Amino acid sequence: MNQQLPDLLHRHKLNPILTAADWPYPANSVFNPAATLLPDGTTLLLCRVEDRRGLSHLCAARSANGVDQWQIDTQPTLLPDPDSFPEELWGIEDPRITFVPELNQYAIVYTAFTRDGPGVALAFTKDFHQFERYGVIMPPEDKDAALLPHRIGNYWALIHRPVSAPRAHMWISYSADLRHWGSHKLMMEARRGAWWDANKIGLSPPPIETAKGWLVIYHGVRQTAAGAIYRLGLALFDLHTPEHCLKRGDEWFFRPEESYELQGDVGSVVFPCGYTLAPDGDTIHLYYGAADTSIALAIGSVGTMLDWLEQHG
Repeated sequence: MNQQLPDLLHRHKLNPILTAADWPYPANSVFNPAATLLPDGTTLLLCRVEDRRGLSHLCAARSANGVDQWQIDTQPTLLPDPDSFPEELWGIEDPRITFVPELNQYAIVYTAFTRDGPGVALAFTKDFHQFERYGVIMPPEDKDAALLPHRIGNYWALIHRPVSAPRAHMWISYSADLRHWGSHKLMMEARRGAWWDANKIGLSPPPIETAKGWLVIYHGVRQTAAGAIYRLGLALFDLHTPEHCLKRGDEWFFRPEESYELQGDVGSVVFPCGYTLAPDGDTIHLYYGAADTSIALAIGSVGTMLDWLEQHG
C-alpha cells in the first residue's frame, strides 16, 4: 500500500528556525509570524510573541537569507495599546502582511484579543518602526484575515473568518476606504462530517496571486478524541471575483509530523501566517508556527502546488 505523502513542502533542516530562546527579552513562546521581503531583499518576520502572562505582542526579526542569523528587535515592535484601542486589551496576535503598491505601505492585519474574543484589526507601516492603527475593522468573533494587495474593481478586499458556532467559514468583504466594510460574501465553507477540514477552516498566509487565480493555503481543524489537529489544504479563486472558488483540494497536503510540531503549548499544529517568494516567482518560503511554541520554515513551489490542485481538486 502506498503511504507516500504529498511532496509539496520540504521542511528546512535547521527547523525550528526561531524559538523563545533566541529572543533578546523574556518570552514564553514565539510563533505564527507574518512575512515579507523588504526592498533590499531582507526577509522580515513579524512574529507573535507570547509573554509569561499569556498576552501576545508583535516583534520583528530580520535575516539576509530568510533562514538564520536573525536580527531581532531588542524591544517589542508593536505592543497592544489598550488605552487608545481598548479592543487590544488582552494582546495582539497572528499578523498577516500585505505590501500595497498603491499606498506604498505594508498592511498588517492582525487579531486583537478583545473582552469578547478575537476581532480583526488593521495597521499600516512603511518601515516597521512607525505604525498607523485603524483599530478593529471586523468585530468578534473573527480572525484569520488578510488584505489583498490591490483593489478588486474600485474596492479593497479582505478575507476573514467569522464564527457562527459550531462552524467557521472563510468570507470576503469589500471597502472603498479600508475602514468601512460591506458586500460580505461567503468565500469557502468548512465541510461537514468526517472530512479533515470539517466544521472549521481559515485562511493561513495571504493569498498568492498567480496567472490562474488567487492560490490560497488554508488550514482545516479536525477535532479528535485526543484534541484538535491543524492541517493545510489548497484552493484557487478567481482573480476578478475572488469569492468565486475555481478549485478546492479534497485532501490535506501538509500536517504536523516532527516533534516540534507535535509537542508544545498546543500540540499537533502547523499554522503559517506568512510567505516570501524568491526572484524566480515560484519558490515559496512558508513560515509557520509549530505547536504554538516555535517558528519553522518549509520550502516549496507555487507551480507544483497549482499542478497538485489540478489533480486533486
